[in-house]
Amino acid sequence: MALATAEQLGARTLLFGGADLGRLPHYLSPRAMDVPEARTLVDAVRRADGVIIASPGYHGSISGLVKNAIDYVEETAKDPRAYLDGVPVGLIATAYGWQATGSTLAALRSITHALRGWPTPLGAAVNSSGGLFRDGRCTDAAVCDQLALVGRQVYDFARLRTASGGGEPAP
Repeated sequence: MALATAEQLGARTLLFGGADLGRLPHYLSPRAMDVPEARTLVDAVRRADGVIIASPGYHGSISGLVKNAIDYVEETAKDPRAYLDGVPVGLIATAYGWQATGSTLAALRSITHALRGWPTPLGAAVNSSGGLFRDGRCTDAAVCDQLALVGRQVYDFARLRTASGGGEPAP
C-alpha cells in the first residue's frame, strides 16, 4: 500500500518481496554477488531516491530475510553516495502484537541511521493480531492511512531532496 501510494504520486517503484529475498544467498557467502537477484537489489538501491523497508517482527526484531537483504547495501560503501546517505527511508513493522511492532520499528530506525538514511517521521507499526487483511485488502482505515502516509512521506522527501540539489533524480 505504501508503494502504491508513492506510485500514484508519480514514483517508479520496485518491490522485493519475500520470494525475492529468499533467493538471496547469505551476504558475503562465496559468489553472493554472482546471483542475479543480489545484483538487481544492489543496483536498485544505488538508483533509489527513496526506499521503503517493511519487516515482520520475529522474536522482537526484524526477520532474517530482511536483515540479509539490508546487509547487501554494504556493496555501496565505496560509491559516491555510500549506503543510503541522505535517502528518505519509510519503515513498516508488522507483528502479531504491539511489543514486537515497537521493537522491530526501533531496530529498523537504528539500521536506517547506521546506513546514513533519513527515516521518515512516521514509521508504521501494524499489529496484525486483529486480522487486518482480507482477500489481499486492508480492512482497517487507520492502518491504510498509516501505510499510505509512509509512501507519501518517502515520495515527498525524495522530491524535496532532488529539487534542492541534494541528489540527482534516478533515471
